[in-house]
Amino acid sequence: MRMKDGELFGTTRAGAAIRRFTIQGGGLTASIIDWGAIVQDLRLAGHDEPLVLGYDRFEPYETDTAYMGALVGRCANRIRGGQFTLAGNRYQTERNFLGKHTLHGGSHGFNSRQWDVSLHGRDFVTLSLHDPANAMGFPGALDVTCTYRLKIPGTLSVELSATSEDATVCNLTQHSYFNLDNGGTGDVLDHRVAVMAGAYLPVDAESIPTGVVQPVDGTPFDFRQARPLRQPGEGGQFPYDNNFCLAPTRGPLHQAAWVQGSVSGVEMELWTTEPGVQFYIGQHIASRAPGLGGRAYRAFSGLCLEPQTWPDAPNHPYFPQATLWPGNVYHHVTEYRFRLP
Repeated sequence: MRMKDGELFGTTRAGAAIRRFTIQGGGLTASIIDWGAIVQDLRLAGHDEPLVLGYDRFEPYETDTAYMGALVGRCANRIRGGQFTLAGNRYQTERNFLGKHTLHGGSHGFNSRQWDVSLHGRDFVTLSLHDPANAMGFPGALDVTCTYRLKIPGTLSVELSATSEDATVCNLTQHSYFNLDNGGTGDVLDHRVAVMAGAYLPVDAESIPTGVVQPVDGTPFDFRQARPLRQPGEGGQFPYDNNFCLAPTRGPLHQAAWVQGSVSGVEMELWTTEPGVQFYIGQHIASRAPGLGGRAYRAFSGLCLEPQTWPDAPNHPYFPQATLWPGNVYHHVTEYRFRLP
């Protein structure tokens, strides 16, 4: 089954047809579009509301700056100054964040590219992307595949792989916003959350890691016991947008987090191979267009749990590294496991 099996979802400003692929399995139904490998909608049987934030039309995705549901790369998160040294060479990547730093691979990252759909079945879809050498300033051409698969019980599996013929950096993540209660009509601050991490990365005023690996003990970042997100800080809700340190390196699939809707009781477990997870509670969401079902999204309408290598890793040799060497294969698996109360 090939690309023609998808349904037309919209057209880019350049005239390219964007297609949507709907898959079912394990009590879940997911819609994936070939722009940004985006999870456009996700539903759980027995729960009436969408589990993720998204748009019913394509147009908002082309101008979206929130990475709504997208597959992010070539290097997720931030690189200080957009600069790093690799194999003795100094590189400058596009500074699309505050005009100073690189965020999520640059302004023309994987989230704003059209992917090829190479395989599509009842419960899975596989997308691929070729990223040329020097795109956004990153060395080496990168070939990426992303497979979304729905599995029993209630599992959205995301399997990512990549290769390059030259030394490069590769750090991919899935950037869906989750709301397990009402699909985003209300906030997620009463969701209960647990994150299985004993340390996190403090950041400076520009959201760049300071380089310190800080224990969560005695801080608002201690989610080792499940608790509501609501945490008043100076001027309002504490604005979580930090990497939680899960492990010193990529490894076997392990549970990284747990979330429960306060009203619905719907639960989500996050399992991943990755050494870190960026936990962001959507304080910067601003509804530029109606969301799924006409919902008006606003600050805290959804939360993100983005498994990845630690941010700014190329500039901190003691962090887990995002380097991909020729002959090696980047392989990342993340699972979002849902269940009804």
